[in-house]
Amino acid sequence: MVLVAPAETARANRRRGSAPDGVTFWHTLYLGTTRYNMAPDTPDPDAEALFPMAFLVEQDPGSTANAHYHQQDQFQLVVGGHGTLGLHEIRPVTVHFTGAHTAYGPIRASQDEGVWYFTLRNGFDPGARFMTMPRNRVALRTIPGRRHREAVAGPLSTPTSPTETLLGPDPDGMTAWRYTIAPGEAVTGADPAAGRGQYWVPTVGSLTHAGQELPKLSCAFVYPDDPSFQAIAGPDGAQVIAMQFPLHRSCPDDHA
Repeated sequence: MVLVAPAETARANRRRGSAPDGVTFWHTLYLGTTRYNMAPDTPDPDAEALFPMAFLVEQDPGSTANAHYHQQDQFQLVVGGHGTLGLHEIRPVTVHFTGAHTAYGPIRASQDEGVWYFTLRNGFDPGARFMTMPRNRVALRTIPGRRHREAVAGPLSTPTSPTETLLGPDPDGMTAWRYTIAPGEAVTGADPAAGRGQYWVPTVGSLTHAGQELPKLSCAFVYPDDPSFQAIAGPDGAQVIAMQFPLHRSCPDDHA
């Protein structure tokens, strides 16, 4: 069953947060759970399980999130402000994919606006492992089969067709698309069985899926065994980013 998180519902979860490297931000949980809202002593979900985990980060102006990695594949979708991610300029709309145990960053937020981005995963992750900590660098080198996997699309220009492939398609299914939909028109996504879950985020306008409205910056997760995602654009049309995970975790072994 498709999981849906309308933006106005998620907004009730908006909280201040800070990471171990000192970066500060607003954190809005959409789907799943994170270390910012888990009760003390709660066991982590199984790292191998399919576990949608989606939240919006509003990184404070002038702040820097140091280079780090995660134990899960992830997409990041930049939807507000601007800054840099490593050597890449990021502003709306930018799509970034990193495989599990791929170090990336730093993320430097602009001095005037900061930078806002969705973090979207299909498996539970306990938090960033910063490369400024020697034990994390050592642990990363000990993971068998690890490879650096990273892809960026954007900042995106004006759409040139109703459906655009932004990343991939890779042989293992990793793909990102942008759909531009006229008012009242329908969209049908790719077969989700080709990957290990899809996220859909309207960045302009709104959608209606199965009778539920998804305004701008809402979020939906489509499981691999769900039918293809279907929705209808609202009265102002819509632009939607759809992101599909690889069929298998990029690097399942974690010795960190």
